[in-house]
Amino acid sequence: MPSNRLVTTRHMLFTTLLCCATFAHAATPARLIVLNKNEATAAIVDPVSLKVLARVPTGEGPHEAAVSANGKLVVVANYGAQTPGNSLSIIDIDGAREVRRHDLGALTRPHGIQLHNGKVYFTSELTRTVARYDIAADKIDWLMGTGSSLGHMLVISPDGKWLYTSNIGSDNVSAIRLDGPPIPSAIKQIAVNGRPEAIDVSPDGAELWVGHISDGTIAVVDTATHTVKESFKVGVGLNRLKFSPDGKRVVVSDPRGGESGEIIVVDVATRKIVQRIGTPGVPLGIQFAPDGKRAFFSRNQAKRVEVLDMEKLAITASIETGDGPDGLAWRHAVADGK
Repeated sequence: MPSNRLVTTRHMLFTTLLCCATFAHAATPARLIVLNKNEATAAIVDPVSLKVLARVPTGEGPHEAAVSANGKLVVVANYGAQTPGNSLSIIDIDGAREVRRHDLGALTRPHGIQLHNGKVYFTSELTRTVARYDIAADKIDWLMGTGSSLGHMLVISPDGKWLYTSNIGSDNVSAIRLDGPPIPSAIKQIAVNGRPEAIDVSPDGAELWVGHISDGTIAVVDTATHTVKESFKVGVGLNRLKFSPDGKRVVVSDPRGGESGEIIVVDVATRKIVQRIGTPGVPLGIQFAPDGKRAFFSRNQAKRVEVLDMEKLAITASIETGDGPDGLAWRHAVADGK
């Protein structure tokens, strides 16, 4: 007969394993959201199996998206096509359905979008504004003019104090202070090169990188002074760039580079190009997996999202997501009830 101590130990081990198994089963898995702007859908992708689990209808011309803090919803900016869009689609990720569509009224051409403190900030190109959408209350609760034209992409500093928009029509970046009242003195205009579009801030918040459509250069902005400290050329016309989670590399989309588009990997410390990858089919949106080992990028005309292995610096997989993939968003794995 086993001793009471052995029985107790076995029971404790079994209980621990059962609890771990239950937690693992209860965890909500990660998801990659891909916006297919030509067919007006959001594809929900399992980033492990690389399978498309569902395609959910959105408004016309979905371009960019942000996932809610609890991971249950994704908010999609419906940019429109020939007719300017003016709505946000709020989609239940696991339910694979649009739960509501928020009418933005006069806030036309919503585009760049990011979650901060449980609310969604987005640009409205044609009204030269940035607005904030309260998901829980289903309303716009903050609005700020940028004073610049065609504010396209948007990024928020890691400390949440500054919001930056790349303004294609004004050749500048608007830096908007978020931890104060929405008044004109809360905005700084940073002059950069022609037609800035790609934009991201380093994980440590020290640098803002801005890529230009007109000449393929990247301007590096010192966020402490909001001045351009250097500029260097990497391609032909840049429309997206993204820092790796560790801040050591930046992945850049250049739809006009090479013979038919390129993905360019840049070393942050040296500003040197470490890899160019030809990507026929117009590379656009970029999204890193949280561990930084993979970067996903969309190829608009090829109707695919590619998987870039950041160690091999090579494309290792491809996902057929729908017609016209563009913006990408990531849903982290979260525990049920969080």
